[in-house]
Amino acid sequence: MNEGVAAPVIIHTTYSQLSADELQLWAATDAGGLLIDGLGDGLMLSLDYAEAPQPEQRLQDLRRLNNLGFGILQAARTRMTKTEYISCPSCGRTLFDLQETTAMIRQRTDHLKGVKIGIMGCIVNGPGEMADADYGYVGSGKGKITLYRGQEVVERNVPSEQAVDKLIGLIREDGRWIEPATVDYA
Repeated sequence: MNEGVAAPVIIHTTYSQLSADELQLWAATDAGGLLIDGLGDGLMLSLDYAEAPQPEQRLQDLRRLNNLGFGILQAARTRMTKTEYISCPSCGRTLFDLQETTAMIRQRTDHLKGVKIGIMGCIVNGPGEMADADYGYVGSGKGKITLYRGQEVVERNVPSEQAVDKLIGLIREDGRWIEPATVDYA
């Protein structure tokens, strides 16, 4: 930065003999701070093997490193490649199964890139906790959901059976919906 170099900087780190959890922790710690401070534009993660792995293991490791790298880049807001979800921890005011609902919304929206969805259990703290979400799904009563676009209420008292479809409708209205990729095994 002091020399005015404008070339992209790729952070490359190599790890050996770490569990999957340790690898995630170390890679996020090593690269995340640099990326958040603007001291990197990309990330390359590598494994240093004591012995050459079988091709299937190598491919599995590469996929895991690739997913981890994109996750770190997204968390540092360097590159948005997947849907981000904000959810509350749930409390006594939550009138629906938060984990089940979050899983259902994820299943239908996790192919969207760069969209942030807040899924909150109640109207009391939910809107504040999801303040930077693009869309919000907030419990507002037994079997009722309030939908948000940003911090603006779009529709109140939506029956929970219709709420996910209406949330997807909002995303469609804004031109941010893409159809999920289908795999043809024929």
